[in-house]
Amino acid sequence: MGTLLRDDLFEAQLLRALGYAPYGGADVAECLSVARRISGTSLTSWHDEWSAQAARVLAGAEESASAGNVASARSAFFRASNYFRTAGLFAMGTPVDPRLIAAHTREVEAFRQGAALLAHPPTIVQVPYEGSSLPGYFFPAADDDEPRPTVILTNGYDGTAEELYFTNGAASLERGYNVLAFDGPGQGAMILDDGVPFRPDWENVITPVVDFLEQQVTVAPKRIALIGLSFGGYLAPRAATVEHRLAACISDCGPYDLFDATASRLPGFLAKQLPDGNPALLRLLDRLVKGVMGRPTAGWALRRNLMVHGLTDPMEFFRLAPQYTLKGIEDRIQCPTFVCSAENDDLSINAPKLHHALTCAKEYVQFAAADGAGEHCESGARTLFHRRAFDWLDHIVFPPTL
Repeated sequence: MGTLLRDDLFEAQLLRALGYAPYGGADVAECLSVARRISGTSLTSWHDEWSAQAARVLAGAEESASAGNVASARSAFFRASNYFRTAGLFAMGTPVDPRLIAAHTREVEAFRQGAALLAHPPTIVQVPYEGSSLPGYFFPAADDDEPRPTVILTNGYDGTAEELYFTNGAASLERGYNVLAFDGPGQGAMILDDGVPFRPDWENVITPVVDFLEQQVTVAPKRIALIGLSFGGYLAPRAATVEHRLAACISDCGPYDLFDATASRLPGFLAKQLPDGNPALLRLLDRLVKGVMGRPTAGWALRRNLMVHGLTDPMEFFRLAPQYTLKGIEDRIQCPTFVCSAENDDLSINAPKLHHALTCAKEYVQFAAADGAGEHCESGARTLFHRRAFDWLDHIVFPPTL
């Protein structure tokens, strides 16, 4: 948007919050009023203003709920949930900031109150996973026992299972899909409550989820699709390289190779030394990176990355990143795959390489800035993404009309 806030990252996250308005997660005027109250590039001001807005909306939700006004209460609970999430976003980092824990707790509570008022409320689920479980929600498309196509939603670095309802869940439900939204390792409750960091082999996360869905009578087992956005745009196709029960896969603005995506933001002569090059140059890089990490918004992404990977040293992250790659394994994906990028998004700039390397049935779309869809994950233009992605997916998982 370019004019409301003084910082590009603030602008991007404002647009992210605003973009959920079509699916009940935001009100345009509420978000703009918060933006006008934020002081400069202060992370404290960001947190406090979004928290205050969320609390006001939550109070309205509770008032409507007490009066039996279901639609008003649901809308306000959902908006409050999104605003609490937005409030805590920039507190991500290590050690864990108590404000992040509090914001996430209130996000979840508000979301669940709103979701309970849906025409078809979700079931809060715990998907069995390696002696533990993955927390999430199963949203039925209807109240009958008819087996239906189902989408699994997988998130990125800083999303939550609750946010997934707004990114892709509501759009899936209105098209007749069941929805399974969950927090995997490194995400939401898994990292904040249990301290479980990301893992590159996401097939070992998705396979238990598919196992779980195959046990549900309302799920058509041969019509399960996987949608990943942001870093989930890497995780989803990575899972599809091994998990061949998937009917389709959608990769929305994910990195083709995490190391390449992060190293491209470093001075070239220093990036060439990673991971084990000239010790003096690596020490210089370490000082530069740590200096950036101390800056409020410029250092946020790396502070967040260390947190979700369970790391404390930025150089550890650069050594870990090469494990998160699709290079050389793309031909193992067997299901039809939709790959997209956004015109202004450097994270997904190599999406065409993934699409070119695929040997399965495939589709590639670059979303354009001229259509308002040029930002990462088509922020602010999710309805356009949903039209293109679901028009493609519908033809694969829904049987033709006789």
